[in-house]
Amino acid sequence: MSGLELTDVNKIYGDVHVIHDVNLTVEPGEFCVFVGPSGCGKSTLLRMVAGLEDISDGTLDIGGTPMNDVDPSKRGVAMVFQSYALYPHLSVRENMGFGLRFDKTPKAEIQRRVNDAARVLQLDHLLDRKPKALSGGQRQRVAIGRAIVRKPEVFLFDEPLSNLDAELRVNMRVEIARLHKELGATIIYVTHDQVEAMTLADKIVVLRAGRVEQVGAPLDLYDDPDNIFIAGFIGSPKMNFLPATVVEVAGEIARITLDSVASQPIPFRLPQGGLTVGQKVTVGIRPEHLLQDGPAKIQLTTDIVEHLGGESYVYAHDDGDTRIIMKLGDARDVRPGGHPITACFDPARAYLFDADGNRCR
Repeated sequence: MSGLELTDVNKIYGDVHVIHDVNLTVEPGEFCVFVGPSGCGKSTLLRMVAGLEDISDGTLDIGGTPMNDVDPSKRGVAMVFQSYALYPHLSVRENMGFGLRFDKTPKAEIQRRVNDAARVLQLDHLLDRKPKALSGGQRQRVAIGRAIVRKPEVFLFDEPLSNLDAELRVNMRVEIARLHKELGATIIYVTHDQVEAMTLADKIVVLRAGRVEQVGAPLDLYDDPDNIFIAGFIGSPKMNFLPATVVEVAGEIARITLDSVASQPIPFRLPQGGLTVGQKVTVGIRPEHLLQDGPAKIQLTTDIVEHLGGESYVYAHDDGDTRIIMKLGDARDVRPGGHPITACFDPARAYLFDADGNRCR
């Protein structure tokens, strides 16, 4: 398997600048996920790697070879689309081997590759069925098998699970993760679902408005987001954000008060400093870090409690109507519908962001 490298890559449609100066290295055998909200440019960037969209500026190398002007069929990539795109009149075997037949691969080699891919994807018993006789998950596995038989240098997945129901999505996530382990393949995977990104990726690339916001391992982005966008996008349920004001700065310690709820000044340790008294900031706290006991306390009013068995989500609001989510291990004694609840947290596990949304460190 080969890695790939994007250097100062841009995409421009007329007067519209869609992709801005993307620099990215994907190592051989790495599972890299492009994630971001709808319209952020992740599928466009994937199509540029595939050769389905021209690169307006910058360079793309696959396996150390420049690919800007190379035909898509010669790039050594195989793409799995959101739609299965199977031929309804062909069997599973014929669908999987269709591209090889088109390339005039010998029949014996086609049969061998199809049988090998079917074994990996557990499709052996379905090879003579037509697509209409398959479930959604089986059809998606056929589409993946069609890519496997080509033995590409890089696999490209464009939101392949979007058309599946919730249970099948979970099952197919496991299948794709298992496939990556078995093949050791280099994979670039596009999704808007951050849960898919967190569970599948070795490396996540978060995009917003055609720009790379942050690149890193899933837990690195979760634990150490660069800005308020990353902090809110990575993690489910999303991080809570509370407006606050700096009231005291002494060396590395900044004390802040929350704007929409009465609280004692809360100390934050910031080795790099940079805050000033009176500055407006935002405090970010993950739902699982809001407990019913801790050094910093917020008085809230409950709205809804979702009991999921092993854990519960408490939806509440403060005096300024800022919405807060708490993730508790057991909230059987918490009553919904306007009852008071104290949410506590350790400032060492909270985050500070400045007025521009950048992380205060």
